[in-house]
Amino acid sequence: MPAGAGRHGLPQGRRLCWLLCAFTLKLCQAEAPVQEEKLSVSTSNLPCWLVEEFVVSEECSRCSSFQAKTTPECGPTGYVEKITCSSSKRNEFKSCRSALMEQRLFWKFEGAVVCVALIFACLVILRQRQLDRKALEKVRKQIESI
Repeated sequence: MPAGAGRHGLPQGRRLCWLLCAFTLKLCQAEAPVQEEKLSVSTSNLPCWLVEEFVVSEECSRCSSFQAKTTPECGPTGYVEKITCSSSKRNEFKSCRSALMEQRLFWKFEGAVVCVALIFACLVILRQRQLDRKALEKVRKQIESI
């Protein structure tokens, strides 16, 4: 049996790939009924901004410490905007993403990308030096043998 081959003749990587595919398929099948149940929820439980037109009453702003404790919409982002639904005339809060928060996240992402690029550039330079040394050593040995 060749090195790295499994019991059934499949290389280890392929068997692992098939196992991951089977696991993903099982996971998707297990979650399918949950998604169907979510579709059957009545629209009365949904926030009005999901089912009808709305107007923004107050722009996106950071939640106060009181709002953070009492308003569940503050949880995901820490920012909230007040909206008024057109047909039902209900006032509700909606979680939002502020431009300042998006800008900070963008620059954090850019910084992380630059750091990763620098790390890999250094690794490429080190590897190239190592290969150059090996090539020079090989040439030196060939010259000495002449």
